[in-house]
Amino acid sequence: MTTKTLFVTGGAGFIGSALVRQLIAETDWRIINIDKLTYAGNLESLATVADDPRHIFSRADICDRAALDALFAQHQPDGVMHLAAESHVDRSIHGPGDFIQTNMVGTFTLLEAARGYWGQLDQEHRRSFRFHHISTDEVFGSLGEDGAFNEATAYDPRSPYSASKAASDHLVRAWHHTYGLPVVVTNCSNNYGPYHFPEKLIPLMILNALAGKPLPIYGKGDNVRDWLYVDDHARALRTVFEQGRVGETYCVGGNAERTNMQVVDALCTLLDELAPRQDRLGYATQKTFVADRPGHDKRYAIDAGKLRRELGWSPRESFDSGLRKTVQWYLTNPAWVAHVQSGEYQQWLDRHYQPGATA
Repeated sequence: MTTKTLFVTGGAGFIGSALVRQLIAETDWRIINIDKLTYAGNLESLATVADDPRHIFSRADICDRAALDALFAQHQPDGVMHLAAESHVDRSIHGPGDFIQTNMVGTFTLLEAARGYWGQLDQEHRRSFRFHHISTDEVFGSLGEDGAFNEATAYDPRSPYSASKAASDHLVRAWHHTYGLPVVVTNCSNNYGPYHFPEKLIPLMILNALAGKPLPIYGKGDNVRDWLYVDDHARALRTVFEQGRVGETYCVGGNAERTNMQVVDALCTLLDELAPRQDRLGYATQKTFVADRPGHDKRYAIDAGKLRRELGWSPRESFDSGLRKTVQWYLTNPAWVAHVQSGEYQQWLDRHYQPGATA
């Protein structure tokens, strides 16, 4: 048996870097990490695997067909795990063009490059090749008081971000049904954990609290999300890639619904314990309410029963245990936060990793 070679797009992002770290630690696979290194891509999240010979990083744009063709020809992968995406809802509202380009055009370009490569493989390798598209539960729209999204839920995206991801999901399935490309798709609930870019809810609240800044809560704070610890998601992705049935979709969730207010209150309680304010006033005193964002979905929840029944996956972390690990990580890694938030980081990237560079 030869070692598998796997393309991971977006492998310097939050979920992608967690997946790469896990694959290097727990498999003998060779990982070709393809990332454009936009603002949310951070090579410091890959420090623990940077020197491993099985981790090869290439700064490339998934919209660049020539670069993708060259990478396929050079590395001859056994599969692709496609995570590269623009993913922040607020940014999509103010600048949707980047989301259309990366999530839709980029996925199309990657599919075509993969199809061209796959079509030249021998019969055995064509059968074993997989294109795993990683998506979001936001494509399903908003839930009412009860119920949960599952693999049969109709699509109803409400933001430019979710619409662009819904389009990419449809492209992947079309390439399977029209061209036979062997694909699997996963739709996941909200992730959290270490190395999360500070614009997202949980890291933003942690860092604002520690800096003495307001903790901004949209509307009444009653929007509900299903939370999943990022390392559990990475295990789910590996499980689906290895064992999932071609052409199938699997929903991934943590069975941990919380309102935004409950999340913020839990964070304040943990910070009061682990890093109390000098004035001994609780961090909850920093909570403030701000105008709700346009089109804010009320509730998400995932039914991950298919993934549990068919492939035996279940999350190892509860919301409470995962949140404690997350807070502790941010408390012990202030240098990572400072660097990713500074302009110096992007300047360093541009000096050391020009587009097309491989290391």
